[in-house]
Amino acid sequence: MSGRKQFDVERALDQAMRVFWQRGYADASLDALASATGLGRGSLYGTFGNKDTLFRQCLDRYVSIYGARYERALAAYPGDPVRAVEAFFDVILARIADPDVPTGCLIAQSATQSLTLKEENGAKVRGLLDLQHRRVREALADSSADPQVLDELATYVVAVNQSLAVLSRAGTPDAQLRSVVRLACTTVADTLARTTSEGAARG
Repeated sequence: MSGRKQFDVERALDQAMRVFWQRGYADASLDALASATGLGRGSLYGTFGNKDTLFRQCLDRYVSIYGARYERALAAYPGDPVRAVEAFFDVILARIADPDVPTGCLIAQSATQSLTLKEENGAKVRGLLDLQHRRVREALADSSADPQVLDELATYVVAVNQSLAVLSRAGTPDAQLRSVVRLACTTVADTLARTTSEGAARG
């Protein structure tokens, strides 16, 4: 029976995650969360705690699913940071195109509501954005470009990712999203090539 309960808890958490993802924290009412999970308010509190605790658990669940995919993509091409960034964006575009999940990104959706989040929740969202930055920065580390340039490129890649989430929620066509990604990858490649050659010339 414990295995059955664990399955039910995970399924309920996935459903709650979708509510936060689709509606955002502010508009994810307890009634909507209870309806999506199939739990009454009492059971919802008993299983997950209050809304803020449930929200943070949903963020963790989101990262365990999608963050792991990003990490694998970024680590799949050691020595080739440009290809790693391309693979990262491939995963993002696949998530955006998936008809079985809400549009956009739960982290981006939550970041846009940072001013309305409680301090602990806001810090959680900022921490997840920082984590994404660190992952991208690690993938760029194989380049011999100046470290400051790599830091700036990592920030740029994360910014493009968040922009894709916002654009997808606004109904931007896939072709346009892919155009954004192509230009972003070209920017990364050109910047790395230019700064690497400049460094070699100075050396």
